[in-house]
Amino acid sequence: MTTEDTTHSALQKRVAEKLEAGGLGSLHSFDPLLGGHSGLTYRARTDDADLVVKAVPAGQRPVGRHDMLRQATIMRELAGTSVPVPTIVMIDDTEPSWYAMTFVRGESLEPVLDDPAVDPELAAARMRRAAAVLPELHAVDHRAVPDAGPTLTPGDELARWARTLGAVPPELVEGGDRLLSLLGARVPDAVSSTLVHGDYRLGNLIADGTEPVALIDWEIWSVGDPRVELGWFLVFADGDNFPGVGRSVPGLPSADELVEIYAGAGRDLPDLPWFDALGRLKMAAIMGHNLRRHREGRHHDPDQEKLPATISRLIDTGTALLA
Repeated sequence: MTTEDTTHSALQKRVAEKLEAGGLGSLHSFDPLLGGHSGLTYRARTDDADLVVKAVPAGQRPVGRHDMLRQATIMRELAGTSVPVPTIVMIDDTEPSWYAMTFVRGESLEPVLDDPAVDPELAAARMRRAAAVLPELHAVDHRAVPDAGPTLTPGDELARWARTLGAVPPELVEGGDRLLSLLGARVPDAVSSTLVHGDYRLGNLIADGTEPVALIDWEIWSVGDPRVELGWFLVFADGDNFPGVGRSVPGLPSADELVEIYAGAGRDLPDLPWFDALGRLKMAAIMGHNLRRHREGRHHDPDQEKLPATISRLIDTGTALLA
């Protein structure tokens, strides 16, 4: 039996015992859900419900992306708000910790990146609804949320992604140093802080038809500048940002329309091009990191060889926003 099998069996036994003791029925199946990279994720079927279980991988410390208790905390706090989240039904803080939440049915597809392709009209409607839900998240009083951590400024965000970019060989992110220099030369003052999901996009927003029913993947939530989140969301509004790996979807709302939907409540959004450019730098740094890992043999994935054109496009368009 492999280490992975042993981990799976031990976790399944713990989950079965806890769910039954908590009145949630007997566990009938416990199958891995693929696609995520932060923690172990399983679909658990009981007498009464379908659940999703997320757990700290064996041998990993419960910090950062592996802090399951922190993820469960924010979803519990948002349960009474207009932000759609899965319902947390069980938390086990015994290490390695895990939590169980309701399995929410629907689609969470990024129209410009994911397969199968989404009908353009449906994709456009979902994107507009996502732009309308985002200010609801940013309106939640973060001061009442425990374990929120330090408030991150635009400068903090830039420093974080500068470190990621700096770990990538320069030839994989050509021009990234110039974009980083332009961003560093004019870091905006922070506006009033809000809750920040950290990876807000349609790929993390389960939809039933056009309606968002669950915002998932809370691994990197924080308190910070809402424009950081909006800038990241806008990166995915245009398939032309992803040559070679994405697709152009006709009829998607423009960045200006999405900003108008988001700012409908009268929010002031100064310096938004800076945050749009930061979002492009972030994506270029992430893709450069993944390409480096593939070429070094740390994570073999030939599809990573499709990334250079997208990395160049993101860096070039980000630079054009500021140059």
